[in-house]
Amino acid sequence: MPPSFETLELQIEQQVATVNLNRPDKANSMNEAMWDELQTCFDWLDQEPTVRTVILAGNGKHFCAGLDLAMFGALHGVSSEPSRRAEQMRRTILRLQDNLSAIEKCRVPVLAAIHNTCIGSGLDMICCADMRYATQDAYFSIREIDIGLTADVGTLQRLPKIIADGVVRELAYTGRAMDAEEAGKVGFVNQVFEDRETMMREVTRIARDIAKKSPIAIRGSKEMLLYSRDHSVAEGLNYIATWNAGMLSQADLQAGVQAQMAKKQALYED
Repeated sequence: MPPSFETLELQIEQQVATVNLNRPDKANSMNEAMWDELQTCFDWLDQEPTVRTVILAGNGKHFCAGLDLAMFGALHGVSSEPSRRAEQMRRTILRLQDNLSAIEKCRVPVLAAIHNTCIGSGLDMICCADMRYATQDAYFSIREIDIGLTADVGTLQRLPKIIADGVVRELAYTGRAMDAEEAGKVGFVNQVFEDRETMMREVTRIARDIAKKSPIAIRGSKEMLLYSRDHSVAEGLNYIATWNAGMLSQADLQAGVQAQMAKKQALYED
């Protein structure tokens, strides 16, 4: 049974899970409950065999307006002694990083569908996704710089792996908004759609197409892509050789070959 949440809406249909940020009256700003629930949700999805793809979207007018400003007081710790207060703050930042990293660590592909506002920690969040799609009115900003803060939960580490370094630096240093058209040109989003309805329909179609593939092969592909991002080509080649030596599914391989010969869609076990 899927868990229920205060700040998220989770639905599963045809092996595709849709996770909607669900604080529309607060522009889906991320309060403490949402941070924790994101990790709980994606940890659960990671373990659920019937889920083969995840769509991450937002309810309401905005995708995500970033960190709920009410959380800033808690970030600084409660101790009066400077070193202990700093250590408390460091642990809090590491916990928030872990909350979002659960999205990246989820064994199935995560497709982010973004409309309108996506700033601050909302941008950190979608950098954890496998692919990103946006509406024409979407815009992205590393807004932390405008409040005297260095972004600290993933954007500065993941975004340079997605788009050109110079573009990342401009966004990080200026805090300016990058619109959907530019995001498409620099390769941050895969496609730009006219409106949210069209985007959700097309992203769902892509997610269902992925869900038809061998879940073991998809799991291996995601594992290899993440590993190769952070390691050398030689290390990546060695890892995939070891992975396939132990993880290659003869049942899935046979089903796939037979389906190709018969020009049918293969059916794979969860």
